[in-house]
Amino acid sequence: MERPLWEPSEARVAAAAMTEFRRLAQQRAGRELPGYDALHAWSVADTAAFWKLYAEHAGIRFDRPAVRVRSDDPMPGTRWFEGATLSYARELLYPSRVDGAHPPQVIGVTEAGGETRLDLPALRGLVRRIQQSLRSIGVARGDAVAAYAANVPETLAVLLACSGLGVVFSSCSPDFGAEAAAARFAQLEPKALFASPRYRYGGRSFDTGEAVRGLASALPGLRAVVALPYPGEAAPASASGTPWQDWLAPAEAGAEPECEALPFDHPLYVLYSSGTTGRPKAMVHRAGGALITHHKEHRLHCDVRPGDTVLYYTTCGWMMWNWLVSALAQGASVVLYDGSPAHPDLGALWRLVDRLGVTLFGTSARFIQTLQAHGWEPPAEMELGGLRTIASTGSPLSPSGFRYVYGSVAPDVHLASISGGTDIVSCFMLGVPTLPVVAGQIQRAGLGVDLAVFDDAGNPIEGEPGELVCRQPLPSMPLAFLGDADGRRYREAYFSVYPGVWRHGDRIARTPEGGIVVYGRSDATLNPGGVRIGTAEVYRPLERVPEVLEAAAVGHHVGGREGGDEEIWLLVVLAEDTRLDPELTHRITSAIREGASPRHVPKRVLQVEQLPRTRSGKAMELAVARLVNGLEVPNAAVVANPEALDAVRAAVEDARNE
Repeated sequence: MERPLWEPSEARVAAAAMTEFRRLAQQRAGRELPGYDALHAWSVADTAAFWKLYAEHAGIRFDRPAVRVRSDDPMPGTRWFEGATLSYARELLYPSRVDGAHPPQVIGVTEAGGETRLDLPALRGLVRRIQQSLRSIGVARGDAVAAYAANVPETLAVLLACSGLGVVFSSCSPDFGAEAAAARFAQLEPKALFASPRYRYGGRSFDTGEAVRGLASALPGLRAVVALPYPGEAAPASASGTPWQDWLAPAEAGAEPECEALPFDHPLYVLYSSGTTGRPKAMVHRAGGALITHHKEHRLHCDVRPGDTVLYYTTCGWMMWNWLVSALAQGASVVLYDGSPAHPDLGALWRLVDRLGVTLFGTSARFIQTLQAHGWEPPAEMELGGLRTIASTGSPLSPSGFRYVYGSVAPDVHLASISGGTDIVSCFMLGVPTLPVVAGQIQRAGLGVDLAVFDDAGNPIEGEPGELVCRQPLPSMPLAFLGDADGRRYREAYFSVYPGVWRHGDRIARTPEGGIVVYGRSDATLNPGGVRIGTAEVYRPLERVPEVLEAAAVGHHVGGREGGDEEIWLLVVLAEDTRLDPELTHRITSAIREGASPRHVPKRVLQVEQLPRTRSGKAMELAVARLVNGLEVPNAAVVANPEALDAVRAAVEDARNE
């Protein structure tokens, strides 16, 4: 058993919403639930009772009550809160709990310092004007709208305007090329396109005019193209579409936005898979499912309270943006940051956390590891006094990353590694603010999540890596895929391996402490000599080699035959002015041999300048694997840094010629 890095104080446990909810659950269950694990066991033993109690506890307003909470239909046909109607927009625009001393705001900030603030009355007024303008061009319930948008308050307002009218919303960030964006939005057939004519990143301003024109031409059903504003900057002369202020309906004194009561399963938005191996899957998410699941995760697992301020570094092309927006339902302010997290330096976001009194700061494991590699520490004048929670996602946070945060950044915060996916627009496993934090481990499965670890034969296993599965339905599982009328693609994606059980595609293991370790994606699992190895098992020992900043471990097919024997190739990004020489290669392989096993040792170690990444910052192991095996990446347009593909190709070619 490992010793915790952090334990919540008695006062913090007593004040946590999780503690209050456990008391309510004990009353409903009619028995003691002495701690989180007992509460979780009850939540999956009677999922209908759990979700009903949470909806009551959260004060979610149903215009019409449900005739039953959960249908008897097996996944993926399970229906939730049947007969009930509610409004996602109303829950965010009119939260049931508000701290009068710290009323909610939407705060938009760019890396150049441009800032926009909207309090709830101003946000409601803007939503109303957007709705009037959408109605004027004939957009109505059941139609769709797309946003090729920077992370600015107006994008959030468009989402809420659409939700209030029953219009389906979808977004991606403006660093997507026109082709990649069209591959997503064309499936939706939107009636309107909202586009940011420019965005900033890394000290540079990028003009999107040409991309917007190309995207609009690929969406023949458009009735309007609208140019969104960008805080602190005027639109460039090349901007495409009607300027925002010209398109918006006039303000109406005292007019309130429409918040139509819709069925729990009414589509709210469409999210997409990365699309690295084919056309992106377009996943339709239900309004009630996203609302109640985000509400549970924010209030119970992240302890977000009225008056709090939440900043999660994300773009509008990542599900964490949808997750962040929902924090308004807690009576909390949300901070929308657009730009690089490391410009002009690694302290940029932390200065924002300090200045705005952020209580929950969310980022990626990669960013934390970058801070660690550069030895960043908060300067003395940075108090971070209001910060209670740091959340990390996107990839597994290493044990040394945990130790770095507690040792160098914030010694008394709840550091919550969280993991889920676009598929469920939420988390399977995440933080528990009433439990200790152990290095390298996600604390627990979420309430209501019947998570298990299966072996290849479908048997539950403990203490060793296996497949992450969910044995019971969740309200946030997709309603459907677009273009999948008979549901075949949906079933094949999640239920073809273990019939009736959701297989997510991650390899995980439970720990003696009760936590969970993620070993990487199942489709990136290595198989040298027929032994399955998760990529994270190779990466963890590399923490002992400070010269290695990033790495990608992939399988090279011996003899060029897929399905035959496989050897591990390791591609590494090294610290500045560091070259991969025999001595460093030996230290890398020795660290892996000693920290994992001889089977984990790579056959080849190659140096590259950078690794290809998705728009949300995740290393694209599958793309690297294809290049290592002499194959092309079919959808290179979805790669955030396409020049990295050339870097990998060159390194592989050099290795083959040696």
